[in-house]
Amino acid sequence: MKTQKITIVEVAKGAGVSTATASRVLGQYGYVGEKTKERVLAVAAKLGYQPNKIARGLITGQTRTIGVIAGDISSPFYAAVLRGISDVVEGHGLGMLITNSDETLDREVAATKLLRENQVDGLIVSPCDVTDSPHLREAVKAGMPMALIDRKVKGLHVDTVAVENIKSSRDAVRRLLLAGHRRVGIVAELAADESRLRGFLASAKDQPPNGLQLLSTSWQRLAGYLEAHRAFGLEVDPNLILAAVGHSALAAQNAASAALNEKARPTALFCADGLMSVGAMSAISAKGLKIPRDLSLVCFDDLDWMTFVGPGIDAIAQPRRKLGRAAARFLLARIGQAEGAPRDMRLSPRMVERGSMRSIL
Repeated sequence: MKTQKITIVEVAKGAGVSTATASRVLGQYGYVGEKTKERVLAVAAKLGYQPNKIARGLITGQTRTIGVIAGDISSPFYAAVLRGISDVVEGHGLGMLITNSDETLDREVAATKLLRENQVDGLIVSPCDVTDSPHLREAVKAGMPMALIDRKVKGLHVDTVAVENIKSSRDAVRRLLLAGHRRVGIVAELAADESRLRGFLASAKDQPPNGLQLLSTSWQRLAGYLEAHRAFGLEVDPNLILAAVGHSALAAQNAASAALNEKARPTALFCADGLMSVGAMSAISAKGLKIPRDLSLVCFDDLDWMTFVGPGIDAIAQPRRKLGRAAARFLLARIGQAEGAPRDMRLSPRMVERGSMRSIL
C-alpha cells in the first residue's frame, strides 16, 4: 500500500501555526521566533515530513542543489573529481545531482535540460563540445551559474579549472627523447578526419598558447607531444600518431596494435589518458612485449593498476580531487553572487616514476 506523503499543511496544523509560518521554518527563509521554529521542526520530524526542494526553490530562488555533468562517471578520473566536488558542496550543506554524458553531445544536452528542469542552483560541466555548446551558452544567458572542469569552451565566459595539459605532455615526451628514443608513438582519442590531423600538425606551432587551451584535452596533449619534438629539432612521423577513433579502450588497443605490428615500430609510447593506457597495455600484452625492455611507456593519468604491474608504469598524476574542489568553490562563489571576470585556473600535475622507461642511448 502506497504511503501518503506528509504535506506542509499537516505540519502547520500539528504545530498550531499558519501554512506560511511553517513554510518559512521548513524552507529556511524569513524570520520566525525560536520557540515557534522548534515546535514546527519537532512536528515535522514526528510526522516524517520531507521538504519539496523544487517547491521551496520557487519561493527562495534556490534548491540548495547543484548539477554535475561528468564525461564518464565509471572512470577513476571522474570518480576522484566528483569526490572533490562533494567535499566542498556537502560541506556547505548542499546536495549534488550527478549525470553522465558518456562523452556524447546528445546526452550532455539532455542532462543539461534535466538539471535545469530540476531547478539546480548551478552547474559543473566537463563539456564535450569545446567550440560551440549552444546549450551551455543558453543556460548561462538564462542566469545559470556554471563552472567548467577539464575543458574550456571557446567564448563561454564562465570559470574553468583544468590541468597544464600541454606543458605536462611536453615534459613527459621530453624525458623519452632525452633517453634516446626517436620513434615515440602517441595514443590519443582524435578525430577520424585525417585532414584535420594534417592541418593541426601543420599549424600547431603557430597557434598561441591560449588558442591551444581551447582544444579538447587529447588535442592539447598532442600539442605537447609536438612541442617536445620541435625542441629537439625532430620531425614527427605521422604514422606514430595513433588516433583512437572513439573514446574507448578497444579503439586505443586497435590503434596501438597496428603500430606495434609494423616493422619500424615505436620504441616508446605516450598514452594521452587512462582509457588509452588500458588499450595500449592490452595491445602490448597481446604482442608479448616486455616493458621497458622492448618498449618504454609513459601515461597521462595515474591509475591504481599502474602500481600493480611489473614494473610499475610511469605516469602523469593529475590532482583530480583538487580539480573538483576548485570547481566547486568557484561555483559556490558565483551562486553567492560573486562578481568579476571568469577565472581560468590551471593546476600542475606531477610525474610519478616507476621504471617503465629505459634509456636506449
